Amino acid sequence: MTLPKYAYFKGKIVPYSEAKVGVMTHALNYGTGAFGGVRGYWNADEEQLYVFRPLDHFKRLLNSARMLCAELDHTPESLRDVTLELLRKEGLREDCYIRPLIYKADEVIGVRLHDLTDEITIFTIPFTRYVENDEGAHVTVSSWRRIDDNTIPARGKITGAYVNSAFIKTDALRAGFDEALVLTDDGHLSEGSAENLFMVRDGVLITPPVTENILEGITRRTIMHLAREEMGLEVLERPIDRTEIYICDELFMTGTAAQVTAITKVDHRPVGEGVMGPITAELRRLYDDLVRGKISKYRHWNEPVYVKEAATP
Repeated sequence: MTLPKYAYFKGKIVPYSEAKVGVMTHALNYGTGAFGGVRGYWNADEEQLYVFRPLDHFKRLLNSARMLCAELDHTPESLRDVTLELLRKEGLREDCYIRPLIYKADEVIGVRLHDLTDEITIFTIPFTRYVENDEGAHVTVSSWRRIDDNTIPARGKITGAYVNSAFIKTDALRAGFDEALVLTDDGHLSEGSAENLFMVRDGVLITPPVTENILEGITRRTIMHLAREEMGLEVLERPIDRTEIYICDELFMTGTAAQVTAITKVDHRPVGEGVMGPITAELRRLYDDLVRGKISKYRHWNEPVYVKEAATP
């Protein structure tokens, strides 16, 4: 993986090699941090890099910070502005991934959230696919369970919580699957290791509600909007039983990194006809156009990075 040239670190943009923390750093030892995942998409026709829904992403990041008792002198708007400056400095002209990270920066021993120094860093790298087989993923239902809101809140991207996802993902990959789906403690579908989940049954799009220990996904909200407003689909948020995904018509995952990843097989059982279904395919097409700024009615979700000079009259 290509390393960044620059990073936002301790209040300024510095060469990436200077953005370092010590091995005693609290967040490294205790998982006391929160991160975000934001993507930028290159529109070759316009020669423009668009950041997708940055204010929504940074609002969620700051909500995660509140859960961690983190105090930061930033707003979603100021973090967006820092990100745009960083991207211009990096000079990327391709799809990319942006990682903001809030962390407890003190080099101390002792488990707590309060009376610690809170810092934020941001970096960006070129990025394409998260799930390589995103047009026909084969997934399994994990033996691990999703963390509960009263254990570590899944609605926030808490760094330490992602050990749960790491257990889920590693076991799935080592068993030959592309991804894994994970259940709540009461046996309902929650999400993938790091993706939200959607199911199609009889023309209805169904997804677990935010009370099923899921991340409150920005891509999830976008897909629900597109399904309702652009495709006229009924969208339900309700618990999903495990056996429903064995008999559904279509199944897919969403996420900033995963985008819209089609699932065509679960535990060696074909989903529907065993190929990407028409609703999933259309949502993938719509989403790809939307994030690249190609749908004018949603351009307010696309933040341009590069300032274009006005044409000479």
